[in-house]
Amino acid sequence: MRSGQFLLQPLVAAMAIAYSTTTLAVETPPHALTAIVATAQTGNDANGLIVRADPKQPIQPIPASDGADYLQSIVGFSAVNSGAGTNGDVTFRGMFGSRIKILTDGTENLGACPSRMDSPSSYISPESYDQISVIKGPQTVQYANTGSAATVIFERRTEDFSQDQNYHGQASVVVGSYGRLDQNIEAAVGDEQKYIRLNTNRSVSDSYQDGDGKTVPSDWERWNADIALGWTPNADTWVELTGGKADGEAVYAGRAMDGSKFARESLGLRVEKKNVSDVIKKIEAQVNYNFNDHVMDNYSLRKPPMMQMATNVARKTLNARLAMTQEWDNIDLITGIDTQNNEHSIRKTDAMQGIAYQDQPRMTDMKFQSFGGFGELTYHFDDENRLVSGVRIDQVEVKDQRNVTASLDKQREHTLFSGFVRFENTHPDHDDGKTYIGLGYVERMPDYWELFSPKSGNGQANTFNQIDTEKTFQLDLGYQHQYSGFNSWASAYVGLIQDYILTTYLPTGANQALEAHSRNVDATIAGAEAGVGYQFSDAIQADVSAMYAWGENTSNNTPLPQISPLEGRINLRYVQDNYNLGLLWRIVDGQSRISEREGNIVGYDVKKSTGFGTLSLNGTYKLAQDVDLSVGIDNVLNKTYAEHLNKLGNAGLGFAATEQFNNIGRNYWARLSMKF
Repeated sequence: MRSGQFLLQPLVAAMAIAYSTTTLAVETPPHALTAIVATAQTGNDANGLIVRADPKQPIQPIPASDGADYLQSIVGFSAVNSGAGTNGDVTFRGMFGSRIKILTDGTENLGACPSRMDSPSSYISPESYDQISVIKGPQTVQYANTGSAATVIFERRTEDFSQDQNYHGQASVVVGSYGRLDQNIEAAVGDEQKYIRLNTNRSVSDSYQDGDGKTVPSDWERWNADIALGWTPNADTWVELTGGKADGEAVYAGRAMDGSKFARESLGLRVEKKNVSDVIKKIEAQVNYNFNDHVMDNYSLRKPPMMQMATNVARKTLNARLAMTQEWDNIDLITGIDTQNNEHSIRKTDAMQGIAYQDQPRMTDMKFQSFGGFGELTYHFDDENRLVSGVRIDQVEVKDQRNVTASLDKQREHTLFSGFVRFENTHPDHDDGKTYIGLGYVERMPDYWELFSPKSGNGQANTFNQIDTEKTFQLDLGYQHQYSGFNSWASAYVGLIQDYILTTYLPTGANQALEAHSRNVDATIAGAEAGVGYQFSDAIQADVSAMYAWGENTSNNTPLPQISPLEGRINLRYVQDNYNLGLLWRIVDGQSRISEREGNIVGYDVKKSTGFGTLSLNGTYKLAQDVDLSVGIDNVLNKTYAEHLNKLGNAGLGFAATEQFNNIGRNYWARLSMKF
């Protein structure tokens, strides 16, 4: 399975150079040793509504291989796992798919698989980014086709060089049980007016074993390479041209096919001009092109069956955005326009005729186009109180290009409205307390997986013409508080969803296989995330966090499916200048609120789940200035358990028809990282 696109030796050499460089750079400021991230960080913007995370920090469980892996370290996130050791499909507060807007450097890269084998987060290597921002709920309108549950932004910062420092970067290697090996390099060189940056990584793993020692087929290999050319002629101007390529493969214990190709090509241009006038503080524009080429088959990564099948799907996406930031005495205003065009195509192996998919023409089955305009305004009543509001209008057009729908409507056009209003308050006389409360509304166009993948929509054979747009009205509120060594935070929400798109799996066709059928229902959702932390001494710190999501299908008076159960995390740390030790205890309740065979296009509720707890240990030691060694043991007690959202194991890989695959057992790992 290993194609060896990157070898270990070049990375070791690069790390050796970096080590010698950092030890000789006497003027470099001391490097602060940071504890391993084991639970979510408290929100630090919009009074706690927006959570920030540093993806360059190691996390536990074992450092993330993709975007979904990292997001699960933030309270509120879970993932629908299909059985590979990577490429999960993230959920937030029980919501799934395009209800979560995932952006990389301000642009959206959509997957192509009709069953979301290549979810948007599977193309993201988190360590190559500088910051992750999570905006909870429908509380921003700045990005095309607004997400109703959350907006997640993976960002890279602008490079900044001086006459005394013309290069910087970092490198890391992760080794772990079951053949896990990750290699990451980020390096940038330049001066005050120009730079070039390279981000490259490779991650591989063999199949893992659960707590009972049973092998779960789940091996993978993935690599990414991105390059950026930047021009900063002055302090107020920034131009950056980016390009990237990636590929990978993954075995799925919970699917009848594996992913033998996850190719990505991207090209982008960003321009930013600051301090245009006393009022216009920034004008920013960008255009991005992405092409995802994905192959799924049942023979290249597993024992070939008699009937060999393969499907090749692809999606081209072109995003463009123009925004302007203006400031007056008490008012900040961001206005802009954006557009997205994407085209989906498919081709398959003709097993009966013996024609490989490579010899078949690509057939376009969908074209999508959206144009949107937005405005987001902040009014500062005083230093402690402000009102934030926004409104957005999108014109969306979707075309069905399939020949089988020639006698039906092949085009849908909708004008969609989104908006929110939020009040934020800071209490300078009340122990640094901060609160927010906001109301948001989003109209969401059904995505590709909701319009094209199900076999029927609202009882009609043609889903494309029958599924309605989804409308979400949600209240979000929360607070942060810190006093001396004690801190606490909470975020809560309640929402009403009209025409929620629900997927039901029914026996269909001659062999009565379970296939997806969608319908619109009304729903109510509610839940919260919360945490408390205490610093017992300069060395001993602890925090406890929890998340709970609840949903009800009010049309049928049944629970909403595919919602993770109540979960708590206890994180204890011992921190010194040159080393730290950590303990993470994750406690997950059972989930009894289910709707069997209902869910989303990736998975459905299988059965009520039982609770479990896992204990993990970690430590970090500062070997030298800017050189850290982190080690960890996940699932120390080697518990056998399955996450509630795990799919059933595939019979072709030795699983019973009603058996969920289990998660990994005891797992050892180490991570060496350095900055230069």
